[in-house]
Amino acid sequence: MARELSTAPPATDRPAPLRIGISARLMHQPPAELGFRGKTLQYLEQSIAHWILAEGALCFMLPTLESEGSLRRAAVHVGDYVRAIDALVLQGGADVSPRSYGEEALRPEWEGDRIRDQYELDLIWECIIQKKPVLGICRGCQLLNVAFGGTLYQDVGQQVAGAGQHVDHDAYDLHTHAIRFTPGSLLERLYPFEDAPRVTSIHHQAIRRLGNGVLVDALSTDEIIVEAMRWTGNSFVYGVQWHPQFHPPERKHLLDSGPHLAEFLRQARRRRDGSR
Repeated sequence: MARELSTAPPATDRPAPLRIGISARLMHQPPAELGFRGKTLQYLEQSIAHWILAEGALCFMLPTLESEGSLRRAAVHVGDYVRAIDALVLQGGADVSPRSYGEEALRPEWEGDRIRDQYELDLIWECIIQKKPVLGICRGCQLLNVAFGGTLYQDVGQQVAGAGQHVDHDAYDLHTHAIRFTPGSLLERLYPFEDAPRVTSIHHQAIRRLGNGVLVDALSTDEIIVEAMRWTGNSFVYGVQWHPQFHPPERKHLLDSGPHLAEFLRQARRRRDGSR
């Protein structure tokens, strides 16, 4: 007699992997050679997904829900997205629009992406409402500050006297500089033996006036540019100005991104398991 085969997955004691949402980058005018004339592309950078996947978490890119799209906005709400994930990562990309913090762009090329700002601000606040952890990277760090009522320098080179170089377009992620942790910061606790650690630096905007409830966790060594921030509210909201996904183990001169990512995932797991 033939035995019936089961299609059910094998039983395991392994906890369900975390579900990490990643906000999308937007390309409003793709180059013609890509073959998407008149269309908007939404995408994520491979290294940020692999950085998270390497720790056993699942990654999901969250597309926008702007009313101009073909999807009726009422059909899916941002709250539905956030309920489906355990935490959110805001990846880097285009400038934050000065209009998002009540200013006008000083130069046309600094106009930023207001559409993406609105989409990510909706995600941020829904995560705060549902107490889901948020990690902002580079642009994401800046937008977190804006979400809490803060402002940005539109260009470090032109607006911050004495600041070191924070972007080198030719070197890209090979451009680095040292930072220092502030006393009592999360980073000081995670990296107790680090002295002036080095991080990637690929940005020309930076935090100017801190948002409500925002504390500085790291500064550039000249103590001018905010390099990490955290919110003091009732959920885990954290931002770093550098790109931890560009800190692989073989680049030993850079700050190890492992402890930082592990803490973010620990917060996500704590929130998920505690809510059951």
